[in-house]
Amino acid sequence: MSLRAEILSIGTELLLGQIVDTNANYLAGRLALLGIDCLHMQTVGDNLGRARQAFERALSRSDLVVATGGLGPTEDDLTREAIAAALDEKPAVDPGLEADLAAWFSGRGLAMPDRNRKQAWLIPSARALPNPNGTAPGWDVRKDGKRIVAMPGVPREMTPMWESVEPSLTKGGSLRWRTLKLLGIGESAVEEKLAELVRSTSPTVATYAKNDGVHIRVADKASNPEKADARVAAMEQDIRARLGEYVWGTDDETLPNVIGRGLSRRKWRLAVAESLSAGDIARSLADAPDAARWFVGAIVRPSADAATLESEGRRLGGEVLLTTPYGTDTSELRAIAPERTRRLDIRFRSPADGRRRALLSGLDLLRRTLAD
Repeated sequence: MSLRAEILSIGTELLLGQIVDTNANYLAGRLALLGIDCLHMQTVGDNLGRARQAFERALSRSDLVVATGGLGPTEDDLTREAIAAALDEKPAVDPGLEADLAAWFSGRGLAMPDRNRKQAWLIPSARALPNPNGTAPGWDVRKDGKRIVAMPGVPREMTPMWESVEPSLTKGGSLRWRTLKLLGIGESAVEEKLAELVRSTSPTVATYAKNDGVHIRVADKASNPEKADARVAAMEQDIRARLGEYVWGTDDETLPNVIGRGLSRRKWRLAVAESLSAGDIARSLADAPDAARWFVGAIVRPSADAATLESEGRRLGGEVLLTTPYGTDTSELRAIAPERTRRLDIRFRSPADGRRRALLSGLDLLRRTLAD
């Protein structure tokens, strides 16, 4: 049975909209990659009674509770108190943690304020999670088959702490995964073509709508990495047999990098002439690490037609030219390369929608042209 997880974000500033909860987004993605089902998310303010209730609710329905925030030294940092109350345990200062905190302040020529001593608290069910980037240790709490991982809300402190916890969540097996990235097809159509594969339990197959298209995550856990790798590879082959024409990359690959490799392989250079996409394609391509080798430049013209863009784009040089003519609800994108030209008609509902579609469709059109 899969581990049931819940994410609990603590901080009144989250409820007031003063900051965006990027921690929950990051943790949800990491749990998914680990093959752990995140079934609930909660956000609660800096109130002891409500925070205690939130932990009690989470423990009643989840095996793993991942909490962020409320581990600072001030009066409104109440996560430790809430966990202790929910588990009916009493916190006490741990001498080792207190000494580490005092050394942290001393190393900076400071005396440790008395209020920071609460950051050295532990309860009997908790062990401390080291925090090399701040003064607030995390808590790893285990009781009655349930687990709470409480971490600071500051992302630069939380992220490395969570990465130190992850290996313990896959203990007893090797988790492997592969992400396939697709364009030119919607999520519902992807699921329809995958058919029975989305019901597979070993490996699991899940689809996600992302900014760069649709992602398919294949994950499997086995007693050794070779078994998991073999099952993931077999499932990937099956998926590519059904959807290969739409797959543009895997895992950490980006479209500009894929395009750059295709251009470098053919020893071609690329120019871009944009109207509908308003420079978004040029910005995306310029972010590729080796763009200077194959990207000669771009021109951006408001309300320009295809003929104007092609004429001005060719002056930049380059063996390949991508154009995104202006339109009010349709546009014909063109990728012009030696001995081949590919065209793609796109429809859109608004200027913002047109820019977004022109960006993704234009990059995918380039990718397909270079793959011919």
